[in-house]
Amino acid sequence: MSNLWPRIESLLPRVEKPARYIGMERGSVRPEHHPGKVAWLLLYPDAYEVGLPNQGLQILYEILNERDDAVAERSYAPWVDLEAEMRAHGVPLFSVDTHRAAGDFDVLAFNLSAELVFTNLLNCVDLAGVPVRSAQRHPEHPLILAGGHCAFNPEPLADYVDAFVMGDGEEVIAEITEVIGAWKRSGRAHREQVLHDLATVPGVYVPSMYDVEYDGPRVVGVTPRYPDVPAVVDKRTVADLAEWPYPKRQLVPLVEVVHDRLNVELFRGCTRGCRFCQAGMITRPVRERPLEQVRTMVRDGLRRTGYDEVALTSLSSADFSGIDGLVGGIVEEQTATGSVSLSLPSLRVDAFTVGVASEIQRVRRTGLTFAPEAGSWRLRQVINKLVTEADLYAAVDAAFSQGWRRVKLYFLTGLPTETDVDTLGIAELATNVVDIGRRYTKGASATVSVGGFVPKPHTPFQWFGQNSVDELRRKVSLLRDALRRSPAKVRWHDPEASFAEGIASRGDRRIGAVIERVWRAGGTFQEWSEHFSLGRWLDAMAAEGLDPDWYVTRHRTEDEVLPWDHIAAGLHRDFLWQDWKAALAEHGLPDCRWTPCYDCGVCTGYALEHVVAANVPPAGGSQGTGQDLATGHSVPVQLLPAGARPRSGGTGARVAG
Repeated sequence: MSNLWPRIESLLPRVEKPARYIGMERGSVRPEHHPGKVAWLLLYPDAYEVGLPNQGLQILYEILNERDDAVAERSYAPWVDLEAEMRAHGVPLFSVDTHRAAGDFDVLAFNLSAELVFTNLLNCVDLAGVPVRSAQRHPEHPLILAGGHCAFNPEPLADYVDAFVMGDGEEVIAEITEVIGAWKRSGRAHREQVLHDLATVPGVYVPSMYDVEYDGPRVVGVTPRYPDVPAVVDKRTVADLAEWPYPKRQLVPLVEVVHDRLNVELFRGCTRGCRFCQAGMITRPVRERPLEQVRTMVRDGLRRTGYDEVALTSLSSADFSGIDGLVGGIVEEQTATGSVSLSLPSLRVDAFTVGVASEIQRVRRTGLTFAPEAGSWRLRQVINKLVTEADLYAAVDAAFSQGWRRVKLYFLTGLPTETDVDTLGIAELATNVVDIGRRYTKGASATVSVGGFVPKPHTPFQWFGQNSVDELRRKVSLLRDALRRSPAKVRWHDPEASFAEGIASRGDRRIGAVIERVWRAGGTFQEWSEHFSLGRWLDAMAAEGLDPDWYVTRHRTEDEVLPWDHIAAGLHRDFLWQDWKAALAEHGLPDCRWTPCYDCGVCTGYALEHVVAANVPPAGGSQGTGQDLATGHSVPVQLLPAGARPRSGGTGARVAG
């Protein structure tokens, strides 16, 4: 493997932010490559500032470099200025750790956190000197892998990515390394063989091992080509986060990045059941990190990184068991050693208390973001965001009373059954929030951020037809007019970008050719407003003879085969359909951690080793207590009615799904 640094260095004076490409961050490694080791290049297909903080990439980076049979380096999508220089001077994509050519690695593995980066994935593969279509690759080419939330509909990239990883990567990464290592030792003779072997690894989907059948515009089946390849690919789930205290050495960038702070994961999964939230659905069940481990990770992380801010991350941080005590303990310890601010990035207004607010405010305050999501109680029941106006007002009152001066409120527009009354309700909520704040300080402010709703796979709203661009624009204009004289400010996501996201997130394999056309037309960095163009997407759809409204704004039917039906996120399809019907009936379902089981299908045997039943309530079900074997603490345990069993075949005791 050759070091490209001399050729790269000569290009850097001509580009913006050359520090993006030099590596040497605190926490990074310079691994020793060896022919007997599987060489991974972990790529985030967006700019360095967006990709470096990604926790998934950092976790796999550490785990792989701890193995004797693997090495891992990192790369990010080069910004357009450096890409132009690289293509002009024949410099291929490279790693930032040792500046090796990407084509010299065995695996190029992409983290897919947003659909509009799909064109960047193709661009990075091309910059690596690898054919963008998997069918055109030979044994000497790197394997192209991808994972992350957007991999749960892999079909739009099926012709370009060799294998997808579904779910958590900590355990499966070892199994994949062993398969690829065996292939290398055999001489890498046949690419088809390693792809077949990867397809037999639980949680790994290899598109070339499956045939897709169409009937006109509809997908009617996705079937495996070999008897030992699974018809349905189940996601991988790490049952006990205590076994994976990563990242142990968080990377500290050389330039300012998004989320530039120490990030410590509290738990994975969410049982709140928000019907619009793909992350909450596909990451079930809830698995908490032991409280003392969180404290240790915060303490050691601050010492190693030198950061003066720590974020406790999850899908709903304030739902962590004992959050008040955890926050108080961290604040107490850090105020004794210096000024460190603490943030809870994902706050539910019905879980944010004066106690939490008073602890956080003891150190330097950051902004608070709450996500009511919808402007009326009726619509929040539809989307199962069971947060009342009283919950919101109590939360912001707690914040303003403890000295905060600004809050951000996040809403979605274009939700199922949404009316103009719901849209105008956003303005009313925002105005009332500012009024509450000004009881405490004249400088109180609120910013309303509005995103266009994109129905995602594996959610109850996957059958919903997305609002058109014109309709989203009309609703944003309605809200802007309502807040024109209000002290609350409003910001909104581009409806055209939401439409393109709908194409990429809900498509079948035929959308891959659309993505390739957008890329070849210069459509990289589609997440960035200065580079996005819906016209490229519509032109590409027309060139492929595909109707964008059929993919985006059309409602799906119960019996329709969805492009992602052969991927299992753990949720029963009939559960999702019944939840969709409940949404249309404006019926909310409380958090299943504290209610009878809804039988969503997630709570299977892999999680039961960490929670055991201790006190069984009378027949009929309800809630008992159990012991979390990871922490030794008593925890609530949902018990099923006498004689009832989850469809997964588990026992009555279960973790929250």
